Amino acid sequence: MKEYTSDSIRNIALVSHSSAGKTMMAEAFLHLTGATTRLGRIEDGTTASDFDEEEIRRQISVYTSVIPVEYQNKKINILDTPGYTDFVGDMISALSVVEGALVLVDAVSGIEVGTEVAWRYCDQFNLPRIIVINKMDRQNANYAKVFAAMEEYSDTRLIKFNLPIGEKEDYKGTIDLISMKAFLGDDTTGSEIPAEYKDDAETERMVLIEAAAEGDDSLLEKYLETGELSEDEIKLGLKNIIKEGTFIPVLVSAAGSELGVAPVLNAIADYIPSPLEAAPRKATLDDSEIELIAEDSGPVACYVWKTTADPFVGKQTFFRVLSGSVSSDSKLWNSARNIEERFGSVSVMCGNEATAVKTIHAGDIGVVPKLSETSTGNVLCNKDKLITIDMPAYPNALYRVAVFPKTQVDSTKINSALTKLCEEDMTLSWYNDPLTFQTILQGMGDQHIDVVIRRAEVKLQVGINTDIPRVPFKEAINGKGDARYRHKKQSGGSGQFGEVALRVEAFKDGDFEFKNNVFGGSVSQSYMPAIEKGIRNVMKEGTLAGYPISGIRVSVYDGKEHPVDSKPIAFEIAGRGAFKEAFLQANPILLEPIMNVKVIIPEEYMGDIMGDLNGRRGRVQGMESEKGRSTISAQVPLAEMQRYTTILRSMTGGRGIFTMEEARYEMVPSHITQEIIDQRKKDASQSKEE
Repeated sequence: MKEYTSDSIRNIALVSHSSAGKTMMAEAFLHLTGATTRLGRIEDGTTASDFDEEEIRRQISVYTSVIPVEYQNKKINILDTPGYTDFVGDMISALSVVEGALVLVDAVSGIEVGTEVAWRYCDQFNLPRIIVINKMDRQNANYAKVFAAMEEYSDTRLIKFNLPIGEKEDYKGTIDLISMKAFLGDDTTGSEIPAEYKDDAETERMVLIEAAAEGDDSLLEKYLETGELSEDEIKLGLKNIIKEGTFIPVLVSAAGSELGVAPVLNAIADYIPSPLEAAPRKATLDDSEIELIAEDSGPVACYVWKTTADPFVGKQTFFRVLSGSVSSDSKLWNSARNIEERFGSVSVMCGNEATAVKTIHAGDIGVVPKLSETSTGNVLCNKDKLITIDMPAYPNALYRVAVFPKTQVDSTKINSALTKLCEEDMTLSWYNDPLTFQTILQGMGDQHIDVVIRRAEVKLQVGINTDIPRVPFKEAINGKGDARYRHKKQSGGSGQFGEVALRVEAFKDGDFEFKNNVFGGSVSQSYMPAIEKGIRNVMKEGTLAGYPISGIRVSVYDGKEHPVDSKPIAFEIAGRGAFKEAFLQANPILLEPIMNVKVIIPEEYMGDIMGDLNGRRGRVQGMESEKGRSTISAQVPLAEMQRYTTILRSMTGGRGIFTMEEARYEMVPSHITQEIIDQRKKDASQSKEE
């Protein structure tokens, strides 16, 4: 592949609901332009972009693939993104490095949840986009119905760039309203429009010309004077209105049958802005805000938008050159990690095949292997011009699992494996829960976690088991308690003796407060640290149900010691015993985490979701509705939200989303408290038997 400069590059992301045809569209682009000799098939696992074992097994895209297409002396970087909402992180990363989006909509299913999610993120990135109503050759395809639905959904005006020739099994191709040519089959040059479609084509072309005239004042004046514009003038006007986001073009195709593909490629080449034409990227240079323009002469700034770890080729770092250019054997500085990285060879990817090139120019997307410290979101630049760029906002992980190593060997590798996996995926994270002593892995859904676990086993050779996480309950008291405990042990020679009397009460200003209120020297000051240590050990283990104790004040007010037998260990044991007895006298309770939850759903599901939240001990705080979507704000115990991601998708056909963050801890109702205590005892007895 030859080198392309910034003005000849187009970067566009294919986004849609899963199974709307993104992967086959990319495959059709490759075949149409002669990059491949035959069309790959998803069913056979032979497509260029879905090459990973998991993608072939599941027959869906799981990761974003880069597919460069050479067309009309331009290089079009096609980023084929996952459509399933569990893998939204890869789509966000792709949208952060492109100048436009190709939104595919199924001609039968119309707008689906993946379409809505992709559309919202395109809005966030303020990206020009092209809609393609795809799979026009499917049974029950309905162009008019899907176009009307998209027109109602979009705040931006839609405009037809082409018309279908036939529909369902009679779909034969498209009519391009700009060139006024028919594209039948795999024709890339066009032919005369069939007579029965000419009137409709003329009518829609007039609408197109009027829209193009709005893109430039001089064009509008000419159109008002003459009522006509040349083809070049129409293209200029259309390019302006698409870039400004005042119109969104709509095309049709059946990519799997290679029908209508050439007009889509033409639209990308002609109307998606080049990196030079796009708005400059905001960045920070030595604490000052700057704008990066995609020029080779600018300061070097390579934004890392994706990293992968492979046992055979090692770590691969995908980057977008925002400014400057990068060549093989370059030395660049990682501004986030404050370390130098050396580029061995730079390449461009086509699926999983790398082609080495001498230089990656501004605006292009490349890959470099075996960088030691660089991870997603980092910027590689010159050491004397330290540039940083804000990462896009990724959604919070909502699906949690507790993870355990399968074998003793796996236990030594699990932490590093989880860290590597989370560096690759910005919607994935892990942590050790100090309250439940579990390692928690959290992602976007069950499919997401399943893919990650399999990736750890296949790619990183680490076996991992999963389980539902324990809820991080806490134990506390709702009253006061008083107890005295004596520890006495005599077995010949020096013995052990310690007696402690203490009071406990609720402490609202923190987790723990320890006071020495002994007067008269009945217990020496030197034994107080041992008493406190014994109490803190009990607080870690819990007394009521084996959960950590918090929010408690302890006052030691009396005790006894022996001149010979008293030792710190004796007072530590006495402190433990006295604290346990006092705690059980002080009306012990369980506390549970309460979450602030926001559920966003289509209005028709409002009643079902409200009823479900109430059944989960939720308290609805408010409701808002806008553009057919409702937002319910509620506070719900975490114990009731453990698998809510899966449940919400099931209840709303995948169209509901939610966010969740911890608000506070509250007392668990008494009848549920007893259930939790009984379950903990059962779990403990099972563990002993094992």
